[in-house]
Amino acid sequence: MIGLSAAFLFGCVGDAFDLPEDVLEGEGALVDGNRLSSNALALNSLALNSLALNGIAPNKLDAQSLAAIRDPTNQGELARAFVRYAVGCALTTSQSISFSWTDASNVVHQETYPGELGIAPAWATGPLDLNGQRMVSACVAARVNYYQVPVLLSLRSMEAPLRLLTGARELIEFPDVEGAFWGNLWGASPAIYTCYNSATVANSRAWSRDCATGHLRDDGTIEECGMIDIVGPCSSVCAALNGGGQYYPSCVEKPYVTGSASTKLVITTALP
Repeated sequence: MIGLSAAFLFGCVGDAFDLPEDVLEGEGALVDGNRLSSNALALNSLALNSLALNGIAPNKLDAQSLAAIRDPTNQGELARAFVRYAVGCALTTSQSISFSWTDASNVVHQETYPGELGIAPAWATGPLDLNGQRMVSACVAARVNYYQVPVLLSLRSMEAPLRLLTGARELIEFPDVEGAFWGNLWGASPAIYTCYNSATVANSRAWSRDCATGHLRDDGTIEECGMIDIVGPCSSVCAALNGGGQYYPSCVEKPYVTGSASTKLVITTALP
């Protein structure tokens, strides 16, 4: 079980977090980390593209990736944010990575990023396999927020360990399935796809969660969250929601390729 009391201290959107105490103990629910800038996803394919080939620990990183997370500029902030959220997705609560970087004023900052969900714990010491790349990619994308504000969020999947982390209480407290995320940030052609649940679009936007549904501009047009490609309603690209776990068991791996196979490496998001 993942307790959220520490992460919950990062703030709220209006009165949206006025929820029962037991909600904060949802096994797969997360608050902090659901405000990642979409720019950090694009940065991954540029400055952190070898992360998957080695362990995520600093002593395993290549020179380019290590320089990226130690960069004192805004690019470094994006790189560190990406790594923090990726570590949270991949590693377990008993794992973490630590490193230091020096800012423009020569102040040394010590960073420690703890694991949260344990999707790919072996990444701490070795390469991220293809399934791990896709699941961590989906998890990180699911935690992008257009407004960069923390939002209480349930992450679900038919893949372990998320399949085992979502308990009955969490399903009750997070009844509105938002949509699904899948793809691979480390593929030869990095791509992340998302779809939305047509029945809950208004709820998602009310919670400041616009990346699955698309940000609604004042002129009525839709803006995507960077490279996260909105492919339409989940009903057109994914299998029907699993009744027990309330997740999409599979989605079309490459939505724009006729006859594309489906992938089960999908993460479904749900909101209160």
